[in-house]
Amino acid sequence: MPRNRLMNVFTLLAAFVLVSLAMGMVVAGLALPALGAAGKATTSSIKMFNDLPGDFQMNPLAQQSRILAADNTVIATPYNENRIVVPLSRIAPIMQKAQIAIEDERFYQHGGVDPRGLLRAVASNQLSSSGVQGASTLTQQYVKVALQDEALSSGDPSAAQQQVTQTGMAGYVRKLQQLKYAISLEQKYTKDQILDGYLNLVYYGDQVYGIEAAAQHYFSVPASQLTVAESALLAGVVNQPGTTDPVNNPKAAIARRNVVLQKMLDQGYITQKQFSDAVNTPIEKMLKVKDISSSCATSKYPYFCDYVTQWLRQQPALGATVKQREGALKSGGLTIKTSFNPKYAAVLDASIKAKVPVGNSAKVDAAGIIIQPGTGLILASGQNTKYSLKPGAGNTTVNYTTPSGGNGGVQIGSTAKAFAVITALENGYKIDSSINLPTYNGKAGNKGTIPVRVFTHSQFSDACGLGRGDPPWLVGNDVYVPPHLMSLSQALGESVNTAFATLGSGVGVCKIADTMTKVGLVQGAGKPLERVPSGIILGSNDVTPLTLANAYATVASGGKYCEPRPVSQILDSNNKAMPLKVSPCKQVMSKDVAAATTKVLQAVFDKNGTAENAGLAGGRPAAGKTGTTDNAVQTWFVGYTPSLVTAIWVGSISTNTHYLTDLRIGDTFYKGTIFGGTLAAPIWKTTMDTILKGQPIQQFPQPSDSMYDDPSHKNDPNWVNTGSIIEGKNMRSYSGYRSTNDGNSSSTNGDGSGND
Repeated sequence: MPRNRLMNVFTLLAAFVLVSLAMGMVVAGLALPALGAAGKATTSSIKMFNDLPGDFQMNPLAQQSRILAADNTVIATPYNENRIVVPLSRIAPIMQKAQIAIEDERFYQHGGVDPRGLLRAVASNQLSSSGVQGASTLTQQYVKVALQDEALSSGDPSAAQQQVTQTGMAGYVRKLQQLKYAISLEQKYTKDQILDGYLNLVYYGDQVYGIEAAAQHYFSVPASQLTVAESALLAGVVNQPGTTDPVNNPKAAIARRNVVLQKMLDQGYITQKQFSDAVNTPIEKMLKVKDISSSCATSKYPYFCDYVTQWLRQQPALGATVKQREGALKSGGLTIKTSFNPKYAAVLDASIKAKVPVGNSAKVDAAGIIIQPGTGLILASGQNTKYSLKPGAGNTTVNYTTPSGGNGGVQIGSTAKAFAVITALENGYKIDSSINLPTYNGKAGNKGTIPVRVFTHSQFSDACGLGRGDPPWLVGNDVYVPPHLMSLSQALGESVNTAFATLGSGVGVCKIADTMTKVGLVQGAGKPLERVPSGIILGSNDVTPLTLANAYATVASGGKYCEPRPVSQILDSNNKAMPLKVSPCKQVMSKDVAAATTKVLQAVFDKNGTAENAGLAGGRPAAGKTGTTDNAVQTWFVGYTPSLVTAIWVGSISTNTHYLTDLRIGDTFYKGTIFGGTLAAPIWKTTMDTILKGQPIQQFPQPSDSMYDDPSHKNDPNWVNTGSIIEGKNMRSYSGYRSTNDGNSSSTNGDGSGND
């Protein structure tokens, strides 16, 4: 059909639609009557109109989600379209009037199609245009943009382009379809609902959609607080957002603003004084631009943000697949409430970087994490790096604290000894049980100068011990510790490797490994622990700070294991809580064993303990354990109070050959070996003292008398034992006061794990 004939057909149809509208003949079904007097072309056009779909729904809009800290400050705003949907009641009335004034001054008089504007378009053969002759009502514009947005959201850019086709038959059909949809929309929804949908939907330039995001972006205010000048400026952007947004095109934006203001004055929405004041307001005095990024990279807490988004990808409530969950996060208008405490994070981050600066010349890495016992909620994290993909000292996108983003963890050293204590207490040993330190019967080191205890298959006979074909296990201490009776608490406090190797052979490596598993210890992002003596007893397994801290939180909470998580609640776009996939907390050890373990772990702060100078201010009760791997590649301190667990790691994330010996870190030179008590423990103390300052002092639950061999001596530090002495797999009885020259002070500086 020739183009001029096509135009005549559609012009006839448009004219017929106008007549039908005027006579009320477009009924609820949105069909035009087939009048007998109509010509052939008109009859065909009526059939075409009636065949067009007529049902149109206002669907939910894609909008940004928000990841919030515990104090409701924004951590990040993931989005595909930067939009915040708000009800009309939260949009300033003057903004509503400004948009109507410039886009559709008869909005409240027509039924979706404006006969005057449409008649002008018909008369000038501009029916397919995008409102050049005033044919498009605000309702029609809503339909056009909504259809385009729906097509883009479904991944169909060609369908989206069709909604703005201007010429040819496609343009006429599109315009008539939108016209029919507009009439349908007006029959189903009120004017306020349509205006609300429009203001939340349309693009306001500079990557912001909807009036709320636009108000916050350009003026740093909510839409409810927009002024006359601000409203006119934003209303003017919608028609040509690519060339009139005030950030990139300030002159065009001002010119367009003034056109809107004149319309508002002409239509009686503002007074002459309001008009003059607004017209004379310079744009530079109006703009207070606030950029909102969808990327964690620009968040103040990028590493935690990354971890949250990865955690959310595992939540079924957000969708059946990872792709669907990511879509919900970026377009579902979710509110993700995390447990992250910015004040705690600031203290932790500052404490770490004060001791181990970003990009230090010694190339030493450091990180820390804080967990709430009894919930598994992550309260803070920090590390001495800058979030960046660019090469450079201290730059990385890897989160050192959590099992995500490529972090496989590092060896945990003597922090593993806490789990041997738990296992011993669960298997009949007592707080005041003593270990008979074995004699050294071998030497190690390049020159064979380091005395060691040689452990063989006969001393580890369970399935996780040394096999018959395995070489002997050589266990040494960081300093010479002569053979003598040593209490369990003293052995823990001074971190004596030979004592714990002896304990492990008596309790059983498999049992200790089972204890580690039930408190959630795994390697890296989930690989099971290596169930061998060196890994289980002295910590040669690679574990992340989050996993290790949460294992200690199980003890701090009275034996209750809770799966670690960063999110406390997810709300959908209607503020309805969504279900979280989180395993329920479970009691994995008795409260009495947990209390007894805490009692033993408090020895780390005793005189000659490996963290004797890290006790908390004011005598606040705390417990914990240092850790140092072979050659001091990795060092740790994990400590807790009844309310907080903090794990600090200092070492090398990428190598097991970067020894922490004779190093200048920042302004301080550390002569000799850097142990867990050298840097990690002081960082922990500074962090905990600062956070807990002014808070009530909480006491740990005390273990029952049944956890002692002789409760009458439970507070006597010189009483060695009144029952069992651990000698590998054997026990014997002894009671009395320990010798004052038993050599117990010789391991003052020692803590090493001896990962041989």
